[in-house]
Amino acid sequence: KKKTRYVVYVCFGTLANFSDLQLKEIAAGLEASGREFVWVVRREKNRGGGIDGGSGDDNWLLAGFEERMEGKGLIIRGWAPQALILDHLAASGFVTHCKWNSTLEGITAGLPMLTWPVTAEQFYNEKLLTEILGIGIVVGAKQLYGVKVGSGGVADAMGRMMAEEGEEAAEMKKAGELGRIAKRAVEEGGSSYANVGALIGEPFQFDNYNNFLFYLFILW
Repeated sequence: KKKTRYVVYVCFGTLANFSDLQLKEIAAGLEASGREFVWVVRREKNRGGGIDGGSGDDNWLLAGFEERMEGKGLIIRGWAPQALILDHLAASGFVTHCKWNSTLEGITAGLPMLTWPVTAEQFYNEKLLTEILGIGIVVGAKQLYGVKVGSGGVADAMGRMMAEEGEEAAEMKKAGELGRIAKRAVEEGGSSYANVGALIGEPFQFDNYNNFLFYLFILW
């Protein structure tokens, strides 16, 4: 029911398990930003504190946070229909860990992104968004454990991502055009549509099925 392009979606995937202190800083940053948000928090209770000290309970919640954010911020505990949320007209930005699927979904939705990679190829995906495509703002996590980014850093980066004026704002507006290009690619006649069709037809171009399976293994 919100006006278009107003709600920021925050999700760090299924593997990132931030410390309670870091989650409190994120919460404080979201509150300080003044932006409406949907925040997906996945806490695993059976991992002995997780890779970054998360307790798996609600100790990470700031006192009274959900009450103060009622009508302005929504916390989803567990799984969320990410693609549907990103494609909603109310979605205005995406705070992401830069996993490849999330990166593609953010681009296709035409949203500017606040990048917070945690592991593996996510750091390369961040460079794609920020240095090549120019539709991402680096949150600036410097530490491996504990509090990586304070609430002030979160609020500042949110403001930069959603700014309406200035050089960075002009860059972020490119996200909408990239989203339109990405959507055309998967429509009939688009490049991705054609590539999938070509892949489906590949078995008929191989001498035998084993060669085709080997080809798929190489692609994977």
